[in-house]
Amino acid sequence: MARLLGWVVSNLDAFIGLLLAVTVAVLGLTNTVSQDVVNSAILLVLGLLAQAVLRDRLRRRTAEQEVRQVMVDVRDRLTDLVPPMAALTGPEGALTRSREAIQSASMVRVLHGSEVGQALDEARQHTDQWHFKGGTGTYLRAVTLPECLKHARRRNATLNLAIEIIDPTDEEVCERYAWFRRSLEADEPTEPKEPWTVDRTRKESYATVLAACWHMQRSGLLTVDIRLSAQMTTFRYDLSSSCVVITQENPQTPALRIDRGEVYYNRFNIELDYSRRQSRRVPIESAGQVRLDDEPSVEQVRRLFAALGLTLPRSFGDREVGEIVRKALQARNPYA
Repeated sequence: MARLLGWVVSNLDAFIGLLLAVTVAVLGLTNTVSQDVVNSAILLVLGLLAQAVLRDRLRRRTAEQEVRQVMVDVRDRLTDLVPPMAALTGPEGALTRSREAIQSASMVRVLHGSEVGQALDEARQHTDQWHFKGGTGTYLRAVTLPECLKHARRRNATLNLAIEIIDPTDEEVCERYAWFRRSLEADEPTEPKEPWTVDRTRKESYATVLAACWHMQRSGLLTVDIRLSAQMTTFRYDLSSSCVVITQENPQTPALRIDRGEVYYNRFNIELDYSRRQSRRVPIESAGQVRLDDEPSVEQVRRLFAALGLTLPRSFGDREVGEIVRKALQARNPYA
């Protein structure tokens, strides 16, 4: 009822005209009023109808003017917002920078504790390449190299190994690395372990070269590229076909993992490639001149390094060469 009354009030002129037309029509049909009254009523109804039409046109014109004004106001507001919006959405805008920051964060996964070993294990299972850059490559020869070869044999696939370690013939870089490792162990609980010295650093690097040559002679699936650097790095890079894992010497430090397909995977691949190019190449093809037994003799090891242009220091006697063989073929996982 209230809705009906509201409609009548808002359309009062039309409602009166309708009511008057119906009333006069009924009275005219019953001959209750004269024809002059009917004609006058018709004119009155037409007048009301004309008034309603004029009012409707006035309202429409007013509404159109209001709409135009609103559009002008909106246009002016949008024009004022263009510079701030450009600052937000442009190539260097805040939204673009925020989007890139979020994407960059999602590209890199932080690994803790056992997650590091799991990530490296997953990377080894299906890879046909492994690029390593680090210190002396202890973990590489103890775990990475034999495990990658095992999976390659299982898949009957080739394995391309690229290694960059510190140069064992460069006493200066070996001294820097030994000092760095000693500084890491300064705050650790005292345990009986082999101290990091220049000689130990040399032996570890020589052992990695020997291990690579030994495995290469026993597997037709393996190709090796070894580079020796005069610069030490505090990071270790392990890049496989599926991801790159970046770790440090301290196993308590979180590691980073970047999967293949992300921008930084390709960038680290380029970084490792250019780093190898700036390091000294070991002529690994010359290793074929010296046949290594399952347990290489001291003489075989000396001749191997001489063929590779890595003559052992004069201070290295048979005992030191035997240690290199042990480190190469019986290496233990330093983080087990």
